[in-house]
Amino acid sequence: MAKICAITKKGSVNGGGYSNATRATQFNPTGKRRRYPNLQKKKVFVPELNQTVSITVSARGIKTIHKNGAFKTLKKAGLI
Repeated sequence: MAKICAITKKGSVNGGGYSNATRATQFNPTGKRRRYPNLQKKKVFVPELNQTVSITVSARGIKTIHKNGAFKTLKKAGLI
């Protein structure tokens, strides 16, 4: 399964790996580093459907569900 949030559709990004100490002293190549979103496996109860939905969602997606409601958010994301 891909490491992508079901709500926000955020995935991994490639980032640089330079510390401030490396910048201050000299150029030492450290390579690139893949950074992943904070994904959680959650079961969300949807009262309108009277059932539980299991999704892989980021921490930002969990905040979105709390703010807008489970049914509205999951319907917009195309999961219901």
